[in-house]
Amino acid sequence: MSFQNPVFIPGPTNMPEALRRAADMPTLDHRSSLFADILHPALDGVKQVLKTTSAEVFVFPSTGTGGWETALTNTLSAGDKVLAARNGMFSHRWIDMCTRHGLDMQVVGAEWGAGVPLDRYEEILRADKNHDIKVVLATHNETATGVKSDIAGVRRALDAASHPALLYLDGVSSIGSMDFRMDEWGVDIAVTGSQKGFMLPAGLAIVAFSPKAVALTETAQLPRTFFDIRDMRAGYANNAYPYTPAVGLLNGLKLATEMLLDEGLENVFARHNRIASGVRAAVEAWDLSLCAQSPDLYSDSVSAILTPQGFNATDIVTHASEVYGVAFGVGLGEVAGKVFRIGHLGSLTDVMALSGIATAEMCMVDLGLDIQLGSGVAAAQNLYRQSTGHPIKAAA
Repeated sequence: MSFQNPVFIPGPTNMPEALRRAADMPTLDHRSSLFADILHPALDGVKQVLKTTSAEVFVFPSTGTGGWETALTNTLSAGDKVLAARNGMFSHRWIDMCTRHGLDMQVVGAEWGAGVPLDRYEEILRADKNHDIKVVLATHNETATGVKSDIAGVRRALDAASHPALLYLDGVSSIGSMDFRMDEWGVDIAVTGSQKGFMLPAGLAIVAFSPKAVALTETAQLPRTFFDIRDMRAGYANNAYPYTPAVGLLNGLKLATEMLLDEGLENVFARHNRIASGVRAAVEAWDLSLCAQSPDLYSDSVSAILTPQGFNATDIVTHASEVYGVAFGVGLGEVAGKVFRIGHLGSLTDVMALSGIATAEMCMVDLGLDIQLGSGVAAAQNLYRQSTGHPIKAAA
């Protein structure tokens, strides 16, 4: 692997040099006023990225998985009923965590490549006359399959059923890269991490709680110590943490939110959509398909690309690493060996994306797939040129 090449995995993502420098800072006293000048702007910046004015943000030295555990242990008790869909590896892992915590899971199966089944959610919620279901889980962007689910639609299902269950969201590979509206969509807990849309190293679990979710901390009986948001709230009130914080990463998070907001969130989302559209144009030119079953499900942060039956897609990832020094994502779970993944989120440009498309193309040709060298690159180039307003002249 070459450190000179950008990575095309769906996280951790490429780091802007400014963020790398911000996270690489001298030691400071995390109980001093200097830390307060890092902590509170970082929290406020995250709130703006989440498009919330009412939620409280908590940042733990952890990863998205720790964020999931924070959501569950602060609000639920053993035996509480939770509704979830299993439509990919990361929804599966969240369900597994719930089960290990003794929660009563009602799991809706869905194909890997499909989104959250909204009709089935609404049907189950309408049938739950006693309101036994306490929480509904949804994975906004299923990183294993490149599938984006309709979170506003999940909220509509809850509202249509007049159900009081809270809505918890895994936004690890969507927040900071794709449109996310915590308040408008009625999300009660949103979970993400530092290593994807925020363009930082792994190490921070970022979790936002609505007022309703915060209120549940007083009755929740699942054990928690490190992830207890009550301790974190008390620490924040004194400009501190209940334990030693990851100061450098928090300083990076402060700058990351500033960079996203300075670019403009709508511009960030448009950039991700444009880059993703170029990747999708390349896939079409290769005569391949995405794992996502329909265009409304296409993720703007990662594309899972199906290879022909009988071909081991992992060979593309291995070949890219060993021969060209470039990282792509392997298939996970039910799609292992069937797809390879191109991550196109975080710090990425059209030109960087073209290098990834070109590398994937070279690998497929090297490995004997019936791909015309240059076809995908040309398709992406045409899309990127059109999206910048550059006039495209017809060939003479």
